[in-house]
Amino acid sequence: MNDHDSLQPRYSKRRRVNGIRSPSRYSSPDELAASSDHETPTYHHRTSSNNLRRTSAEHQRRSYEASDPEDSPDELDHTIHTFYRDNWSRNLRPTASRHVTPDAPSEISLLTPVQASASPASPLPASPKEARYQPYRQKMVLKGHWKGVSAVRISPKGDMIASCSADGTIRIWSLPTGKLLRTLVGHLAGISTLAWSPDSRTLASGSDDKSIRLWDTVTGKAYPLRLLGHHNYIYSIAFSPKGNMLVSGSYDEAVFLWDVRTARVMRSLPAHSDPVGGVDFVRDGTLIVSCAGDGLIRIWDTATGQCLRTLVHEDNAPVSSVRFSPNGKFVLAWTLDSCVRLWNYVEGRCVKTYQGHQNTKFSIGGAFGVYGDQDGEVGLGEKKAFAVSGSENGEILWWDVQSKEVLQREKAHEGCVLGVDTWGKEGLMVSCGLDKTVRIWERELEPKVEDGVGGDELGEKLEEKLEEKLDEVMKEEMDRANGVGGGE
Repeated sequence: MNDHDSLQPRYSKRRRVNGIRSPSRYSSPDELAASSDHETPTYHHRTSSNNLRRTSAEHQRRSYEASDPEDSPDELDHTIHTFYRDNWSRNLRPTASRHVTPDAPSEISLLTPVQASASPASPLPASPKEARYQPYRQKMVLKGHWKGVSAVRISPKGDMIASCSADGTIRIWSLPTGKLLRTLVGHLAGISTLAWSPDSRTLASGSDDKSIRLWDTVTGKAYPLRLLGHHNYIYSIAFSPKGNMLVSGSYDEAVFLWDVRTARVMRSLPAHSDPVGGVDFVRDGTLIVSCAGDGLIRIWDTATGQCLRTLVHEDNAPVSSVRFSPNGKFVLAWTLDSCVRLWNYVEGRCVKTYQGHQNTKFSIGGAFGVYGDQDGEVGLGEKKAFAVSGSENGEILWWDVQSKEVLQREKAHEGCVLGVDTWGKEGLMVSCGLDKTVRIWERELEPKVEDGVGGDELGEKLEEKLEEKLDEVMKEEMDRANGVGGGE
């Protein structure tokens, strides 16, 4: 590819702030957002050549205000008072109340769905052990791409890593060994985004060549049919939980829902008035979330294509990436004002804001993870959720979802960290960035100790056992010297 300058791939991620205006195309499809005209910046696609350059496109961003002043998004430090709704249904109602005031606040949990409360006759559960955060440490650096790495994903089975780059290639690595298994070549420009099918057999890739390709990860070959329909760079893709549908977001401001088997568009959603930066499926596949440089996050009904909810923060910063929480009740959104926000999309409220990283130019992705439960068995230890994100200064930050505390901050890459992904309670994580590398991270696990003994208590117990063993050896030596217990 080095010999064909005319086909130099574009950096597939991502955007930059620009203040030039041009007419907007779409209005909000639900009553929670009403348009108003004022000038706000947009974010633009990141391109690549031998030298990094950022494309400049001109878009007007439309600002949206809630119909009721009391329904405006919460302030940055607002904490939600209730996490689950009692009568939450799959299909959201646009008229759902956005404020609930229960008697006492409850903590946010992203890990499990709502469970029925125990009856009076039920035995009280044992108190879980306090969750302790165990930091991640870099295990190895994977090199091979010759331009910036725009996205990295761990397969659902946890045995492979896929990375894509502005060099127009996809590389599949073994996890946890880091061995390069195969290189996939077929796109004519840089690649922005990747998605694994639920069975880890198929990998989807979205490129600046305006196409989506499906790859057989066993053979390394591309499927014959390409998914064609977008008119500009493809920024984000995601498989449905069953693997039969794919959703894509593009610079052409549209969201497409694809039938994977036929490679045809099932539905086109006139989603936004700026490039679509992120898309994702909820855990049961009934909802889709999308975000864009117009500052909007929209929730869509997969079956009908109806926009069920529009989320917009009062700062109206461009939204570059979104992700549903593991339990499907919340949306995590990355914005170009150096904030990551957690939204309760049923109530239309921003409930948490995480800060500390730098993010004003590029689309940066992240993930959820779990810490605690040191015993590795359900119910023996408390589990808590964390959010992790890259930063434009080369760092990775981990936040506690509930307290917003920065659990860990690590210098990870030279230049912007574009992608982060986590997998399972084994404590594995991967990251990628503009320095052309993929890095594997592993949680520092504490040694497993019986009877709940650890730390200083473990050292004292080992010393006691060592002293007992020395006493036994000395006693045997003395008995042997005195002729006791010896042979005839």
